Amino acid sequence: MKVLHVITGLGIGGAEQQLRLLLRQLPTDSAVITLTNPGAVARGITADGCPVTNLGIRGNRDLGALPRLTRLIKDGRYDLVHTHLYRACVYGRLAARLAGVRTVVATEHSLGATQIEGRPLTAGARALYLGSERLGSATVAVSTTVAHRLRRWGVRRDRIHVVPNGIDVPRFGYDETARHKARAELGLPADAFVVGGVGRLSPGKRFDTLVRAVAALPGARLLLVGEGPERDRLRALAAELGADDRVLMPGACEDPPPNPAADTGPDLPSLLAAMDVFVSTSEDEAFGLAVVEGLAAGLPVLHVTCPALTDLPPDAAPGARQIGGTVSGLVAELTTFQERFTSGDGPRRLPVPPAARHYDISRSAEQLMSVYGHALRRNGGSSERPVRRPATPEE
Repeated sequence: MKVLHVITGLGIGGAEQQLRLLLRQLPTDSAVITLTNPGAVARGITADGCPVTNLGIRGNRDLGALPRLTRLIKDGRYDLVHTHLYRACVYGRLAARLAGVRTVVATEHSLGATQIEGRPLTAGARALYLGSERLGSATVAVSTTVAHRLRRWGVRRDRIHVVPNGIDVPRFGYDETARHKARAELGLPADAFVVGGVGRLSPGKRFDTLVRAVAALPGARLLLVGEGPERDRLRALAAELGADDRVLMPGACEDPPPNPAADTGPDLPSLLAAMDVFVSTSEDEAFGLAVVEGLAAGLPVLHVTCPALTDLPPDAAPGARQIGGTVSGLVAELTTFQERFTSGDGPRRLPVPPAARHYDISRSAEQLMSVYGHALRRNGGSSERPVRRPATPEE
C-alpha cells in the first residue's frame, strides 16, 4: 500500500513526533509532504529512511500551494493520502481529490474543548473544517474525548474512528545511570527534589502555575522540557519569584533523536528519569501524551486533565491523580511529595501501569491499518492484507 502523509509542519511537537513513531511501525510504502517548516522531526523522518518533501507554502494566501500539492500527489500515484493538523487537512483533502485519490484519511490531533491547535475555535474555522472533512473518507480521533467533540461539531458518526496516540513504552523504562548522568549534565544535585513538566511553552499549558508552585517550595527544582512563545515570560516570572536558579528549561527534545549515537544532551527518557514527580497543568487537552510518557517512566503524575486516562478504567493508572490546578492546591500536593522524597519514605519509581502499556505505538499502528483497510474497501480499493473493523467512538 502506497501512502502519502501530509502535515502542516515538522518542527518538534506532539503530532509531528507521533507521525514519526507511526511511520516506523506502519507496514506501508510511505512518503511525507510538509506544508512548511521542515524542522528537526523532518530530519528524523528522513534519517529513518522515509522521504520528506517541503511544499514551501508561504501562508494561507499562497495561491500556488494547492496546484503544487495536487501535482505531487498525482505524480506519486498513491493509494491513500493521510493528512495531519488543521491546515494540512484543508489543503490535503482537496488536493487529493483533485489528484484523483479517492481514499483520504485525516487525523485530528489537537481538537480541544475551546481551541484547535492552540487557536480559539471560531464559526469560520468550524465551517472550513466541516467543509473539507466531507472531502475525506474517514476522520481519526486520537481519543474518545476528541471523537465526541467531532460529533458535536457535526462530523458524521460513521466517519469517525478512534486511534489513540502511542509511545514506544520500553524506551521510557527507568534507568538509574541515565538519571545520574542527566542530572550531572543539567547541573541538578543528586539529592534535589525535581518536579517535571513537558510540553510546548504556550499559554494553554499554564506552565506559569507550575513555576509559581515550585517557587513556593524551598529547595525544589523545576525541570521544564519544551520550547515556545512563553519561554521568556516564564523565565522572567521565575526571576521575579526569586527562583531563577531553581527553574531549568533545557528546550525542546526530539524523541527519538534522529541520530542516537550523536551526543546532543539528554534524551526525553533520560530527562524523565531525572524527575521525581510529573505535573501537567493544562486544562484543555486532546489526549495528554506527556502524561502517558511520564507514567511509562514510572513517575507519579499529577494532571488537571488527561483524556487518555479519562478514557480508561480508574485503576489503569494508580500512580496518577487529577488535581484542580490552582497554585495553592499544587503547592499542597507537591509538598507531600517533597516530604516523602526528603525522608526517603516514597518509592523513586512506580511500576509501569496498564495505561502506559495500553498506549503502545505498535497497537496504535495496527489500529490505523484497520482504518486504512476500512476506508479503501469503502472506496472499492484493496488494502492487500486482512484488517479488522476499526474502533468506533463508543468502543
